Amino acid sequence: MKIKTQRLTLRPAALADAARVSVLAGDFDVACMTGTIPHPYSEQMAAEWIGDALQGEEGVVFMIELQEKLIGCTGYRAMADDYAELGYWIGKPFWGQGYATEAVGALVAHAFDADSFGYLMAGHFTDNPASAAVLRKLGFVAQGGELRDCAARATRTECLTYRLERAQAMANLRWP
Repeated sequence: MKIKTQRLTLRPAALADAARVSVLAGDFDVACMTGTIPHPYSEQMAAEWIGDALQGEEGVVFMIELQEKLIGCTGYRAMADDYAELGYWIGKPFWGQGYATEAVGALVAHAFDADSFGYLMAGHFTDNPASAAVLRKLGFVAQGGELRDCAARATRTECLTYRLERAQAMANLRWP
């Protein structure tokens, strides 16, 4: 399944993406803002993760493309019948151009449409104000803080958590 936005295409992962994923997600400035991407992040590690995603072991995963060029990734994992937690990353050369907001907005719409969740959760490390802005623009409401693992930093890091209710999303987002 593909999801089209104004500028982007969200599409399923492919093993052929491993080299590009390892370069973009393996940049320390990107990896250190995620919980699970280690640094360094080899092409083999990226291929193993993509293989897990293709087997359904990583939840719902979409590669983000701009003009048929992979620039990031987004997805969600059901945590219970009524909610999922979403995540995303954008390669550093593509930061600050609204791509995360556009892609995650489409993902939110898809998650509520496809899986009928009551709400979605997301989080960002406290030193990532760009992700805070993305989540707020999409209507997510701050819930609190907690320590979460960060593989790239090899430590537990303070994370702010957010929640988006289905009704709030339906009222505010443009559905694709």
